Amino acid sequence: MQLLQTARDTLLKPLLTVAGIVERRNTLPILANILLRKENESVAFVATDIEVQISTHATFGSGDGAQATTVAARKLIDILRALPEADPVRIDLADAKLVVRSGRSRFSLQTLSAEDFPAVSQPQSWDVSFSLPQSALKQIFNMVHFAMAQQDIRYYLNGLLFVFEPGCVRAVATDGHRLAHTGVAVDGIAARQDVIVPRKTVLEMQRLLADTDDPVSIDVAQGQIRFRFNEVELISKLVEGKFPDFTRVIPTDYTRHFTINREILQGSLQRTAILTTDKLKGVRVQLAQNQLTITSSNAEQEEAQEELEIDYAHEPLDVGFNVHYLLDVLNNVKAETVQWSVQPDVNASVLITLPGDEQFKYVVMPMRI
Repeated sequence: MQLLQTARDTLLKPLLTVAGIVERRNTLPILANILLRKENESVAFVATDIEVQISTHATFGSGDGAQATTVAARKLIDILRALPEADPVRIDLADAKLVVRSGRSRFSLQTLSAEDFPAVSQPQSWDVSFSLPQSALKQIFNMVHFAMAQQDIRYYLNGLLFVFEPGCVRAVATDGHRLAHTGVAVDGIAARQDVIVPRKTVLEMQRLLADTDDPVSIDVAQGQIRFRFNEVELISKLVEGKFPDFTRVIPTDYTRHFTINREILQGSLQRTAILTTDKLKGVRVQLAQNQLTITSSNAEQEEAQEELEIDYAHEPLDVGFNVHYLLDVLNNVKAETVQWSVQPDVNASVLITLPGDEQFKYVVMPMRI
């Protein structure tokens, strides 16, 4: 039975949309497969890793009737990428094999039954539903994702906290050493609800979202969140656990501030990072009268020093930081300047904010050097 016929790139687009979550190594062989489900001219493409499911649709199905199967995602994509762009691609299903034809090329791939595909079940109703422009949601993810933990035994840190409350959505991420917070105004939320979105879901959404004003519908239910935009639907399980109280971490009483050009500070930190030790990655930040000095050294007794002019008229301060924690925020925010706030205490964290943005706050704990 013929499933579809279309141009190579037209077929690759929906396949690449959903294939990002397909793991190369799976305990269940079918999780390496993509579900293809044809109903007349509509073709659905679905991928899942049990925790996250992505689906999208296209209208290049061939003939009437319905048919469904699953096939290895990577093999199919690699074949399509290797085919000439000019020749159309035809896909048939025959004797439990998926047959791919293009020009004089022919490939026969093993399939697994669509009935065994572990599709994520959805609730009958959602507790929270609202929408945001794609660009706004992508900006939220971009501003905090770098502070998420990676494979931390405190599993609730391996994700992003969404705080849905009347008039506002907040996003918070922390790995225990630094914390990033941002927010955006929204309508349509009646009561507060906190959820933790898995790291993989956040990174996948960053890949899929575009910098457009097209809306994203966001729905939340017990243990699940759903994002719908364009022809894409992403459903993800939520992380269970209690996220740390971020309000206790963000300083509110710092009185010593200075602003600095983001790119100039970024360049100085990148240069001093060259001579940090592989394990420590620490730099010393010294504040004095109208001067910021950044220094680093390593086991070979090599040293780097950068001096920057700043508007600072408080007592001197000498404190150490992980240079990557500082570079992460400077690499991801796109503001011209950042504001640096400190306390006269080498054990106090630094607060980095953006002039004109009351929501963004980035806190970095000091380190001993």
